[in-house]
Order: sequence, then structure tokens, then C-alpha cells
Amino acid sequence: MTLVGATLSGIPVSTTHTITGAIVGVGATRRLSAVKWGVAGRIVWAWVLTIPFAAMISAGSFYVLRLLF
Repeated sequence: MTLVGATLSGIPVSTTHTITGAIVGVGATRRLSAVKWGVAGRIVWAWVLTIPFAAMISAGSFYVLRLLF
């Protein structure tokens, strides 16, 4: 359901996002203390920072190659 909803909304997600979200969700439904929230927070930060950093690396590579060729 998560992948279908994200696809219909045009939101880019990977299977890693979906699987991790499902695992955290299942742990949270059992009891909130079952989830290691510090780890979950680090995962969310990694998701948030991945796309901007990938864009910066791509732009830098583009400009370097543009100067060389």
C-alpha cells in the first residue's frame, strides 16, 4: 500500500524506505518502546540528506566534465 500510494503521489521512494518504514510501524503498533527511536531518527536524517547530496555531487561532476570536454 505504501508503494502504491507513493507512486500515485509521484513521491520517489525505494524499497529500503518502504521496508524500514514497515518495520518501524509494526514495532510501534506493538508498543512504542519496542522501536529504537535513535536508530529510526538517524535513518530519517539519511533519507532527508541523500537526495540533496546526490544532487550536489551530480552538479559538481557535470561542471567538472563540462570544463574538461
